[in-house]
Amino acid sequence: SEALDGLLVDGMTIAAGGFGLCGIPELLIDALVASGVKDLTIASNNCGVDGFGLGKLLDTRQIRKMISSYVGENAEFMRQYLSGELELEFNPQGTLAERMRAGGAGIPGFYTKTGVGTVVAEGKEHKDFDGVTYILERGIVADVSIVKAWKADESGNAIFRKTARNFNPPAAMCGRVCVMEVEEIVPTGSIDPDLIHLPGIYVHRLIQGTHEKRIEQRTVRKREEA
Repeated sequence: SEALDGLLVDGMTIAAGGFGLCGIPELLIDALVASGVKDLTIASNNCGVDGFGLGKLLDTRQIRKMISSYVGENAEFMRQYLSGELELEFNPQGTLAERMRAGGAGIPGFYTKTGVGTVVAEGKEHKDFDGVTYILERGIVADVSIVKAWKADESGNAIFRKTARNFNPPAAMCGRVCVMEVEEIVPTGSIDPDLIHLPGIYVHRLIQGTHEKRIEQRTVRKREEA
């Protein structure tokens, strides 16, 4: 809550890192729920699951609009969308990641072939390059980014593990203010510069915490008989 103090206003746009339930900013999401901020637009690959992750903000009706690429694991998301309670802007997964990265790099828009000829392209500018049609996608600049890293130094230089690296770095980049939670904070200079995935220049506030790391879909196989 202290890390988000002074940043939250109704109607703001938040970019949230994570992929499924992997690498989601669990603690900052809980702080958003507790804050009561509402009418949020959230740009995130997905919206958690029922009762966990960003799904908690759906339960409390704090989200007005989602900018997402996948929503299939959340029954409440589906219910709110189909009933007209929740606005949804679907993005192809790579397009969403690039929209965040572009926003963080100061690029207002870019052309892509992905989505041409589908509902994704409706209302967007079309342009031909070398005989191929592309659509214009706008970069995303969020009021605040909330992300989760494995490890960071005291300056915010961060390392993400495995799948958590998919959306957390571009989400962090595109926020005017980035708040990052990590599992471990280490002294500045102790991380090999070649291992840093996100430079600390993008990170404004840093917290350390303990995370549940819930498994979204537990799949196992039977032990082979001897």
